[in-house]
Amino acid sequence: MSSELTTPRAVDEVVDLVSTLIRFDTSNTGELETTRGEEECAKWVAGRLEEVGYVTQYVESGQPGRGNVFATLPGDPDSGRGALMIHGHLDVVPAEPADWSVHPFAGTVKDGYIWGRGAVDMKDMVGMALALARQFRREGTVPPRDIVFAFLADEEAGGTWGSQWLVENRPDLFEGVTEAVGEVGGYSLTVDRPDGTQRRLYLVETAEKGLGWMRLTADATAGHGSFLHEDNAVTAVAEAVARIGRHTFPLVMTESVSEFLAAVSAETGLDFAPDAPDLETRLFKLGSLARIIGATLRDTANPTMLRAGYKANVIPQKAEAVIDCRVLPGRQAAFEAEIDELIGPNVTREWITHLDSYETTFDGDLVDAMNAAILANDPDGKTVPYMLSAGTDAKAFAKLGIRCFGFAPLQLPADLDFAALFHGVDERVPVDSVIFGTKVLEHFLLHS
Repeated sequence: MSSELTTPRAVDEVVDLVSTLIRFDTSNTGELETTRGEEECAKWVAGRLEEVGYVTQYVESGQPGRGNVFATLPGDPDSGRGALMIHGHLDVVPAEPADWSVHPFAGTVKDGYIWGRGAVDMKDMVGMALALARQFRREGTVPPRDIVFAFLADEEAGGTWGSQWLVENRPDLFEGVTEAVGEVGGYSLTVDRPDGTQRRLYLVETAEKGLGWMRLTADATAGHGSFLHEDNAVTAVAEAVARIGRHTFPLVMTESVSEFLAAVSAETGLDFAPDAPDLETRLFKLGSLARIIGATLRDTANPTMLRAGYKANVIPQKAEAVIDCRVLPGRQAAFEAEIDELIGPNVTREWITHLDSYETTFDGDLVDAMNAAILANDPDGKTVPYMLSAGTDAKAFAKLGIRCFGFAPLQLPADLDFAALFHGVDERVPVDSVIFGTKVLEHFLLHS
C-alpha cells in the first residue's frame, strides 16, 4: 500500500471529518439539563489527535459533560514567540429535523455540499483544524511557533460553561498564548468592479459587538381580571418592550467598519461614505451580507422572550421580558442610559449574561500571514477587516490579553446567501470551500 494512502493529507480527510463531527448531536439549548453531546464529541476529537501522537488534555468546564480538548504542536524552540491558538466550538444550536430537507445530524454529503447543523457554525473550521493538526503531527512538521489547538464547549450560550469558565478557572491552559484565530471570518464576498470584472474580498473579523441578554421585570399587585387595574405588570413590561423594540440607536462608525466600507468603496466604485445619509440603504448593494454589516452600524436591542401570568382571569404580580442586546465598542454606558430612559420608572432591568465588545487593529505579522495565505490560493483575492454583529469565544480570551481574529477561510459561490446559513434550516457548506479553507489554513499556520 502506498504511503499516500496510509498517511492522507488534511485535504484528503477533511470532508469526512466535518461530516462525522456533524453526526454528533451537540445541541446546546442553554439549559444544563437538556444540552447534550459535547463530552462524546470532545472525546472523539481527542481520540483522533491521540492516534497520531498528540498528548491531549480533556477538561470539563464547570459542569459534567461540558467537554473541552487541548493539544499543542511544538514550534521552533528558538523563535522566542508566543503561541498561536486555533480554537473552535463543538456545540451547535438545536435543529428540528421536520423542518429540514436532510436530517440535520446525518452529516450528509450531496450536491457538492456538506449538510447539517454546525456545517458553517462551526464544525467546518473544527474539521479543518483537526485535519491539519493530524497532518502536521504525522509529517513531523515544526511550525514557526507553538500551535495550541482548542476544541471548546458552550459557545452557543455565551461560553459560561466553556471559554468563560476556562479563562476564569484554568488560565494555565492558555499560558504562553499571545494570539488566537477562530470564527467568524476569512469567508469571501464577491463584489463587482467598475470594469465589469469581479473580485473576492475575504473578510477578517477584527471586532465584534458586545453581547448582553437583559431581563426586564415589573412587579404589581395581583388581582381579579374583571376589576379596574391601573397597576398592571403585564402592561408595564409590554410598553417597555414595545418602546425598546421600536427604538433606533444612533449610527456610530467604528474603525473596523470604516475600514471595511473604504475597502469596498475602492473595489466597487460605489460610495459607501460613512457620512452618507442613506448609507444603510446603499449597503443592500452588497447582497445578503448587508444584514451583518448593517447591524454593525448601530447598537441593537431585540425583544426575544415574554413571560407573565398563570390564568386568564388573574392579574399577575410579575411580568418579565428578555432583550437580546448587541453593543458597539465604546458604547456600553451610552447604550444603558438609552435603555433606562426607554423602560421608564416602573420596570427594572438586570443582565442575565453580559460580555464586552472586542476590537483590534488590522495590522501586524499575523494579518500579513492571513493575506499571504489567501493570495497563495486566490491570487486576485484581498483580505479586509470587518466587525461581526454577533459574538464568539474571543470575548473570553481577550480577558487574558490574547489578540484575537476571526479567520475560518472559505471561498464561497458568489450567489450563496451565507449569512442565512448560520443557525438556519438546511445549513450547509460547499465541499470545495472546505478544501480551499484547509489549504489556506495550512499555508497560514506554516507562516504565522
